[in-house]
Amino acid sequence: MEEKLKALENQYAEVEARLAAPETYDAPARVARLNKEQRELEPVVTTYRACVKRRQDLHEAESLLSDPDMKELAQEEYTAAKADIEALEEKLKILLLPRDPNDDKNVIVEIRAGVGGEEAALFAHSLYRMYSMYAESRHWHVEVDSVNETELGGVKEICFTIDGDGAYSRLKFESGVHRVQRVPETESGGRIHTSTATVAVLPEVDEVDFELNPADIEMQVFRSSGAGGQHVNKTSSAVRLIHKPTGTVVECQQERSQFQNRDKAMQLLRSRLYEEKVREQEESVTAERRSQVGTGMRNERIRTYNFPQGRVTDHRIGLTLYQIDAIMDGDLDEVIDGLVTADQAERMKASQEE
Repeated sequence: MEEKLKALENQYAEVEARLAAPETYDAPARVARLNKEQRELEPVVTTYRACVKRRQDLHEAESLLSDPDMKELAQEEYTAAKADIEALEEKLKILLLPRDPNDDKNVIVEIRAGVGGEEAALFAHSLYRMYSMYAESRHWHVEVDSVNETELGGVKEICFTIDGDGAYSRLKFESGVHRVQRVPETESGGRIHTSTATVAVLPEVDEVDFELNPADIEMQVFRSSGAGGQHVNKTSSAVRLIHKPTGTVVECQQERSQFQNRDKAMQLLRSRLYEEKVREQEESVTAERRSQVGTGMRNERIRTYNFPQGRVTDHRIGLTLYQIDAIMDGDLDEVIDGLVTADQAERMKASQEE
């Protein structure tokens, strides 16, 4: 591990030197690539340098233990430095785990109402609001690509893009079935109903990552529906794409231009097919090596939101929090941090077994 860390430190220094060179800025693409490389290396190098510094402190404290006048202070510093080194080395092990290549990507989120009729549609809308507020708290940009609304303010399905640094790394564990237990507004008898909504989180994939054959795609145009003023139902600007080999269908109708809707639909289709390809690869991995947290199959119940008890439970990691109002208002960090930590622990265990 030490040799790898020194190599990464040298690589970081080389990137810094190249970024400082005046000629580098003649090529904006090169600058962007070097800045990205620097951001990826920085956490490892900063932690490694802190570890090296504490090792020096430990060595100096150890050399003073034999001095009667300094022994007490030296012992305190020795104990503190040893604890810091253990923590930093553990952090380095996590930082050196292979990164998910999609972690820095934007995400496309699809939410569909499941079991529960109108209440499920209202819950699907609540989930959209929750993710939108979480994105806002992290200064990410949210843009709705398509939506099928109900008369009471719910959504049968909604697809939206979240554009932000590291969006996929934070939201990739949200895929799966979300269950709600609450008294619906339409329930006069005060009975608790159980409804579900399905969430799918896809990394936004560009043409370089996944190439589509235009001959495999059938495009249909139709008139938009829903909010939009006079423009709605006047022109056939909405776009439906059908991937003939797989039967995958995507739609986009939020933009006023047919060309803009087509571009967004192509982005969604590319991401859906990419996700399916990755899933097929993961299915070939043995069950023992597959992460228990995962990114959630669409038919897997991952979380329950119990309003009468004010409780949110993530079933994958056994985490229960009694702060449902804050979570529904987008305060998701404690839940997501728990999932990230569990995933890291699982991958650490797998790397040690190999």
